[in-house]
Amino acid sequence: MTGIKRNIFIDRVVSLFRHEASGGVLLMLATVFALIVSNTGMAWYPALIDTPVKVMVGSLVISKPLLLWVNDGLMAIFFLLVGLELKRELLYGELSDGKKLILPLMAAAGGLLVPACIYVLFNKGDSAALNGWAIPAATDIAFALGILALLGSRVPVALKILLTSIAVIDDLAAIVIIALFYTSQLSVLALMVSAGTLLLLWLMNRMGVRSVAPYILVGVVLWVSVLKSGVHATLAGVALAAFIPSRPAGESAAAGRVEHFLHGWVAFFILPVFAFVNAGVPLVGITLEALMKPIPMGIAFGLFFGKQLGVFGLCYLAIKCGLAKLPRGVTWKQLYGLACLCGVGFTMSLFIASLAFEGSGAPVFNSDARLGILLGSLLSGLVGYFVLRRSLADKRLNE
Repeated sequence: MTGIKRNIFIDRVVSLFRHEASGGVLLMLATVFALIVSNTGMAWYPALIDTPVKVMVGSLVISKPLLLWVNDGLMAIFFLLVGLELKRELLYGELSDGKKLILPLMAAAGGLLVPACIYVLFNKGDSAALNGWAIPAATDIAFALGILALLGSRVPVALKILLTSIAVIDDLAAIVIIALFYTSQLSVLALMVSAGTLLLLWLMNRMGVRSVAPYILVGVVLWVSVLKSGVHATLAGVALAAFIPSRPAGESAAAGRVEHFLHGWVAFFILPVFAFVNAGVPLVGITLEALMKPIPMGIAFGLFFGKQLGVFGLCYLAIKCGLAKLPRGVTWKQLYGLACLCGVGFTMSLFIASLAFEGSGAPVFNSDARLGILLGSLLSGLVGYFVLRRSLADKRLNE
């Protein structure tokens, strides 16, 4: 039974790898396009992302610029997918096995704590800048798997599974961080409506409602109420995922069907659109002095050095202490290359930066953060790719 469950998990990882790898390439293209249009004087780009979009239903009005509709709306769908993946892996997947959970858990913990500490060291004298402590703690699974895919079929399946597991735990940490640290002033009425919709979702689950449509309809109400409550709207996606019925049978369950449907939309539309509207950093006039500011330096150092030290360091300690084992077919050099890839924060780092410095009164903070994210993610991706390429070549020569 364990073998069957493992085979199902590997099939899912391979399927996810195909989606995310292809989506990762599109993500890279969207990022490059955003950088081009934001640095060639094209006025339509800032006009596009600042376009006001208003939705009215009776006295209920939601009015936001297009940028925030993407960050609060489309990313809620992304977090719905994240929630479904978390639920599946914790209930039925590799993360349900306590022994196999230790290594990715240690890696994710190191990848959260060390980059955050590095950022704090760079910005400890500025209370406003300290709001961005979680920015370098994120990992972009689509970009990381996209880079891994460039190495072809030589990459061990165990390495893909480990990277996916780390990213799943990393996403869970991001959810907790957003809920605890990036929540604004609360609305009691909206929170009461949110609680009522969660109760309704629970009752639907307990009553055996298996159709997806009712959950989505109630989920829309949940999203609006959470948006108005002061808690970040993306958390509605995670909460909805918790109540959509699932079972080991996989895609025949409602959760499996939704997850299967969303993978393509998230990989090929939502994340590229998010990257396009958020990655447009003006690079004209960027000087060494601008790069040396505490925020971009803290983020870049956190992503590049912090992820390597945290992920590889805690994995090394866990394996040497006998708490975990090096996955079969994976070498130490490959594990180090994977640790480097975890420093590709990109979309998740951009998302947390938008929360950290939203309404801070210092828009330059957000610009500095984007610069640090691009620099740290680029260095991490390049070093991770070449380390893995060299290690895979060495392994082939030794066979």
